[in-house]
Amino acid sequence: MSDRCALEALARRNGRDLGNDGVAVLPMGGVTNVGHFLDYLGPRGLGLNLAGLCDVAEERYVLRGLERAGYGPGLSREEMEELGFYVCVDDLEDELIRALGVTRVMKAVDAEGELESFQRLQRQPAQRERSVEQQLHRFFGSRSGRKSRYAELLVDVLAPAEIPRPLQRTLAHV
Repeated sequence: MSDRCALEALARRNGRDLGNDGVAVLPMGGVTNVGHFLDYLGPRGLGLNLAGLCDVAEERYVLRGLERAGYGPGLSREEMEELGFYVCVDDLEDELIRALGVTRVMKAVDAEGELESFQRLQRQPAQRERSVEQQLHRFFGSRSGRKSRYAELLVDVLAPAEIPRPLQRTLAHV
């Protein structure tokens, strides 16, 4: 869902109405469902133009799904990208934190009135030895809906040159 929110926020920023463009952003409910979506929507199904984002840890699932759906055997990451599928390192939240830097992400957390909550998380024993970037990543995933909300908020404050490549290229593909 957070990837969907980020893509839709970027589209709005760029003046695109995805619905009018005939584009639907579908959350799959987990990467293990990628094969079902590719089978139904891809070349052996409805034959739609598809694009997608995945986390680096999920890349192998997407590659297998693309192969099984008829996109070609033994695809490289470059070939996967030519098809419209992009890998986030480590995931979209990490891409956004890196693009903005800690200071600007912290400003967004503060603007949302959640700085105190974030500081509480930082004081937890399991978080004390982690970097601020890792703590922010954990913070975004620590409450239902927070990842999606921050995905949209962080995309909104990115300068055009800061937009993470996987996000930018996925939107450009559709």
